[in-house]
Amino acid sequence: MSKLVECVPNFSEGKSIEIIDKIVAEITAVPDVKLTDKQMNADHNRAVITFVGTPEACKKAAFNACKCAMKLIDLRTHKGEHPRMGATDVIPFIPISDVTMEECVELSRSLAKEIAEKLNIPTYLYEESAATPERKDLAYIRKGEFEGLQKSIKADPSRKPDFGPSELHPSAGATVVGARHYLVAYNINLNTNNLDIAKAIAKAIRFRDGGFKYVKALGFEIKERGIVQVSINLTNYTGTPIFRVFEAVVREAERYGVSVTGSEVVGVLPLQAMVDVANWYLKLENFSANQILEKKIWGGENE
Repeated sequence: MSKLVECVPNFSEGKSIEIIDKIVAEITAVPDVKLTDKQMNADHNRAVITFVGTPEACKKAAFNACKCAMKLIDLRTHKGEHPRMGATDVIPFIPISDVTMEECVELSRSLAKEIAEKLNIPTYLYEESAATPERKDLAYIRKGEFEGLQKSIKADPSRKPDFGPSELHPSAGATVVGARHYLVAYNINLNTNNLDIAKAIAKAIRFRDGGFKYVKALGFEIKERGIVQVSINLTNYTGTPIFRVFEAVVREAERYGVSVTGSEVVGVLPLQAMVDVANWYLKLENFSANQILEKKIWGGENE
């Protein structure tokens, strides 16, 4: 079995298809890399691109994409609902096959060092790659976002980057790189434009405020649709499955007299995550992913 990793860089551009297509072109031009997903969100003003490949190929593709984004995205004029601190905001590596987490950590550190040295963009390490416990949390690193970090990176020793200068790149800001387990990005929409309700629900379900373990959540306004959204990251979908979080949001929303109108998955997710949802809602007995036709055709072991 060949070594494969997944890379899911997030870029601070969700409106210009032309810009994102140019970044994607840099990724797909690298041999041994396959694009698996590309999603843009205009309200968040953010794009999430997913690709898989050999470790070194993914590292090269990620660097080329970061270099392209540096030239095309200017944080000084960027506005969006999603927190951000860099043109290339975050680059995670996820082990897929025949690759250990430790190898992904080394890969991320090597890329972070290269971005800092060759592009003069300060870089931070997060999740499994973090050098300190507090920097495992992306929200901790990104506190203050691009605007706030401009001053604190110079004045506060705790905000010093892991690689590169203690000064933001004028237009590209800073970039966070790391290795992590599979993450499911999942958004739930509510039939209200009251942002306070979305924020209250997000606080109720996220782990740092006493909610579910492995859950990070924020409340956002989706202005073009006149609604609000609870935006969720599940850092361990087996420890806290999608259906459990969805049910909690439904019940919390009822407390405020609103309802869920729909939900969406951002990027790709493991088949087993959806099998777990089907198991729970359909009350299936003794069901496994191996009973799915496509799984039989493709072969492979159940996750």
